[in-house]
Amino acid sequence: MNLLTATLDDDGPNDERGARLILRFGRIGLALAAGAGAALAHPPFGLLPGLAGYALLMFLAERSTSVRGAFWMGWLSGFAYFFISCWWVAEAFLVNPAQAWMAPFAASLLPIGLGLFWGTATGLYRRFLPGGVKRALFFAALFCLLEWLRGHVLTGFPWNPAGASWKAGSAASQFAAVAGVYGLSFVTVAAAAAFGPLLGAGPRKARIGAAVLGGLGIVGLLIGGTVRLSQARLELTGTVVRIVQADVDQESKWTPEAYRGIVDRYVNLTARPGAVTPDLVIWPEGALPASANQVFAPGSPEAMAIAGAVQPGQSLIMGLGRGLPDPSAPDGARYFNSLFVLTDQGGDGLSVTGVYDKYRLVPFGEYLPAAGLLGALGVRSLTHMPTDFSAGPRPAPIDIPGAPRTQPLICYESLYPGFTPGAAGRPEWIVNISNDAWFGRSSGPLQHLNLASYRAIETGLPVVRSTPTGVSAMIDPWGRVIGDQRLEPGESGVIDARLPRPTTVTLYGRFGDLLFWLAVLAGLGTAVPWIRLRRSVSPPDSTPTR
Repeated sequence: MNLLTATLDDDGPNDERGARLILRFGRIGLALAAGAGAALAHPPFGLLPGLAGYALLMFLAERSTSVRGAFWMGWLSGFAYFFISCWWVAEAFLVNPAQAWMAPFAASLLPIGLGLFWGTATGLYRRFLPGGVKRALFFAALFCLLEWLRGHVLTGFPWNPAGASWKAGSAASQFAAVAGVYGLSFVTVAAAAAFGPLLGAGPRKARIGAAVLGGLGIVGLLIGGTVRLSQARLELTGTVVRIVQADVDQESKWTPEAYRGIVDRYVNLTARPGAVTPDLVIWPEGALPASANQVFAPGSPEAMAIAGAVQPGQSLIMGLGRGLPDPSAPDGARYFNSLFVLTDQGGDGLSVTGVYDKYRLVPFGEYLPAAGLLGALGVRSLTHMPTDFSAGPRPAPIDIPGAPRTQPLICYESLYPGFTPGAAGRPEWIVNISNDAWFGRSSGPLQHLNLASYRAIETGLPVVRSTPTGVSAMIDPWGRVIGDQRLEPGESGVIDARLPRPTTVTLYGRFGDLLFWLAVLAGLGTAVPWIRLRRSVSPPDSTPTR
């Protein structure tokens, strides 16, 4: 038995209360370190050795003397992981000084809740713990099953799944074209967890063999991805897109005196001369601090200014909130976070040629769960609409005059795999408009870019992102930002670029998460014979042994 195992083993001969207290706090520190390491593997940190945190977490769950103990090890690790990954949510509450007091609660309550998924995974792992090196597969199956649930329960929050630890566009990330980001998560966690047995007891050859298999899994990701990237041939269409980033901070956006200046920024950037006249101009989500009802009102100065900047035959994509009359609603209207396509068809002003209403809304950002109760407590969503947004229909491709058919995704929706048709009905590109200005110059916008880029890998479609303050970019079908076609946080300007052609249909585009679910079922299946064996040799009232 190695030193670390002896230190962590609660079954040792020393039962003194002081020794147990030291052991408990040592275990807490290791659990927090496991989660922190896994979080720091994600961009923009990129500390990939942190993936060893999954091996340490599996080991801590095994060394726990009860299911409850294993649950708390997972919860602590999850808390550290999501605290580091999601601390940027506090930035949104600092925009409005009256809500600043909520920032510490937001930064703490979110990881407290999300950590429950990790705790459930480790608790179940300890309850049905199989023997042998195959337990890494069982751990990965349970862990990734709970990660999938995290991305779906109560609309889900699929921020930073384990597979997205690999920078989008890198060799390892290309496996998402085969099995999606959840399938990549399974391989990543299984390969990392395979090093866990090195920390424990058991036959030395078996423990080394498990680590070798884990290493081969990672090497396989790297080799397979390198081959795919070596065969990548970027082809461009004739469609020229202008991505507009006006660098409008959220703090000053809603002051009346700033409104006209913001309109002028977007209008001037749209009308800026370029080497080639763009076919399509893209503004971000919430580009203007006003609703579509105001901006598109007959005779509004904003509408006239925008129409003057858009060239004949040119289309403009922009994101605005809008209200629609609805007698059944409490205040007689329903509100949507919408993407509009405006086209100069040679008439008087611009015509609305396409509308998409956001389908997946952000809890506490675009609607308030249990609005009656939480509203009475003074908790209000961050939206500037008079009431919560309503969800639109499930995302579907839309047509744009003068440009290929596209799949619109507004902000948060770019986190979700499967919203874009990958085979039948497949569009030619994805447009992702987002308002990342809420999160300042934190890690949030950089991680959002990485997560949105996985939609390109999964579908083989280019992704065009426009944000108010960064990161705006043209992303190729392999998840890579093309050259210097990127505007960083704090930069103002435009990107004029030709739209890339899509790749052939990817395996993930054709089968979706099928391979992921087969891997999860296979991983869970490795525990079945061991569970039966343990039940057959354990007395009815005894605790099963490993």
